[in-house]
Amino acid sequence: MNNRKPSFVSIVVSVLLVAAGTLTAQGQFEDSQRSRPWAAEQLPLAKVVLFTSGVGYFQREGAVSGNTDLDLYFKTKDINDLLKSLVVQDLDGGQITEVTYSSRDPLTRTLQSFAIDLTGNPGVAQILAQARGEKVELTTSQRITGTVVGVESKASGEHTTDTFLNLLAEGALRSINLAEVRALSFLNPQLQAELDQALSLLAESRSAEKKRVTVGFAGQGSRRVRVGYLLEAPLWKTSYRLVLGEENEHFLQGWAIVENTTDEDWRDVSLSLISGRPISFIMDLYRPLYVPRPTVEVEMYSSIAPQRYEEDLELAAAPEAPMAKGGIAESRAAPMAEQMYEEEYRRDELDLSEGVTTAARAEEAGSFFRYLIRHPVTVPRQESAMLPIVTQNVEGRRFSIYNQRVQAKHPLHGLKLKNTTGFDLMGGPLTVFEQGNYAGDARIDTLPAGAERLISFAIDLDTEVAVSSRSIPETLISVRIVKGTLISTVSLRAESTYTIKNSDDRSRSVLIEHPLSPDWELITPAKAEETTRSAYRFLVEVPAGKTEELLVARERQIDRTVVLTNINDSQITYFLSARNVDRRIKQALEGLAERKSALAQTVNQRQEQERRINTIHREQGRIRENMARLEKTSDLYKRYVSLLDEQEDQLEQALSAIESLRAKEQQQREELDRYILSIDLP
Repeated sequence: MNNRKPSFVSIVVSVLLVAAGTLTAQGQFEDSQRSRPWAAEQLPLAKVVLFTSGVGYFQREGAVSGNTDLDLYFKTKDINDLLKSLVVQDLDGGQITEVTYSSRDPLTRTLQSFAIDLTGNPGVAQILAQARGEKVELTTSQRITGTVVGVESKASGEHTTDTFLNLLAEGALRSINLAEVRALSFLNPQLQAELDQALSLLAESRSAEKKRVTVGFAGQGSRRVRVGYLLEAPLWKTSYRLVLGEENEHFLQGWAIVENTTDEDWRDVSLSLISGRPISFIMDLYRPLYVPRPTVEVEMYSSIAPQRYEEDLELAAAPEAPMAKGGIAESRAAPMAEQMYEEEYRRDELDLSEGVTTAARAEEAGSFFRYLIRHPVTVPRQESAMLPIVTQNVEGRRFSIYNQRVQAKHPLHGLKLKNTTGFDLMGGPLTVFEQGNYAGDARIDTLPAGAERLISFAIDLDTEVAVSSRSIPETLISVRIVKGTLISTVSLRAESTYTIKNSDDRSRSVLIEHPLSPDWELITPAKAEETTRSAYRFLVEVPAGKTEELLVARERQIDRTVVLTNINDSQITYFLSARNVDRRIKQALEGLAERKSALAQTVNQRQEQERRINTIHREQGRIRENMARLEKTSDLYKRYVSLLDEQEDQLEQALSAIESLRAKEQQQREELDRYILSIDLP
């Protein structure tokens, strides 16, 4: 008989097990027995809603009786989507108790939580070293039972060692060579169970493709239940067929393409297709996250008397936080992570107030449109289906559409399709038929109800377009001077002429697409038929067998600036001769030209004196070099001396002139700067 006292953990576990058997929330249910878990097949898939953001909403519906659990299996990669979107309901008076799932704690951390740590592939000696104090049974040449004291290594040769287990058996300490041990088992059933669980965890980690999620239901009698969740799903796609009519009415047929890439057949499910692009993302909610925390020593404080605090009147008047209908507080409800949808019938409307109250109800999050397939749909696993969603007449005027960058010689057959179906059309390929024959392919973007969109499907070989372009030399528009800066505005003009020849015996409505640049203003024609982000569209009616021309002229005005201190004579002459320059501007420029000319003349005079000084210095150097080779009593030497005297007089005159010219130059520069700053002619 084992007289060991139960541990604190075992006592807590026992209390929890007893408490789990009796559910008394709101005094509704008491049941110590739960039925065995369901398989997913007992709660069949009833609804599938596919979005264009890479996810699908899957809803299971069925009935339960009493307290029971539902086991669902999901791929590991889908658990994050499940955790952020799971919606569970136990209707008709039931409630949800909990949702449990296998943890994805890092394997090493989980293994370290067991009494025997199998991290790092430990050997028998390492395992026994962790089990010191535990009772074991060994099989060598005999069967031995005892308590593990420790493990040690002993030299058995010059370069070899043996490992020995020190065991307390029958009151004596024995040392047993582990090489002689043929079998070993732990006598503590809890330790043996943890070892088995750790080994199972290692085995599962190699084949963890699917994880189990268990939903607990509690209640009395038979009740309706629902489980909904979002999972990654392929985008549903559309394709269209358009049969051209004689006038502006055509027949449109549209098909939705859906793919069941799950591992479950969709049998008689209610299928809805949602257009629009709700924001969808993946957040790692499955992997446990741990924040490193510092170790802080316990601080010691002297005791103080217990304090009393006055009550906050506002908080005292606040009601207690309500429990969610069905027995779970609002803070525990799983938030909806995606835009939900309206059900076809009000009796099937998703009402989250039943069963579990969620933190946020489904609301409109954009301009979505739903395609509801009005009959049950069956799509086997890993198969696809095409479902008709549009079969009705639409409006559309026919055009020949020309864009030089698309086809330089011929326009394209096309039409402006108007969505008169009353609902949005998703983007997709469109095959065009005319008079029972294939006419070409087109592609349309998502087209809201009532909107119009151009499509083209073939080259119009009976119509030819030639384009000639030219640029007009720039024209000076205006000139202004602001704080010493001259700003001139010039106009640039670009012209393109489209020559359109119709060789057919029927007239053509040709839509010319001309590139649009934000900096250029349209002059001719005065207005475009349509304007897009990148092009103007001009409509030209071309009778049968005739030729028409379209002139497209655009202008652009740009400003050019030049600081008056840096303006040159040729620029001044250009502005003085221009007809569009105001008389005051010309007078200011004339005054500027006079002052700049006077300053330039003074600068030239100073530079001339500086050049004269440089010439005298070079001549004096030559004379002194010659004098060094002459007798001082020679006539030539005396002549050089006289010449040097004359040059010194010339140097003094030149230096005096330079000093005077520099003062005059400085004065003229200051006067010029003051004049420039005084000009303000906007």
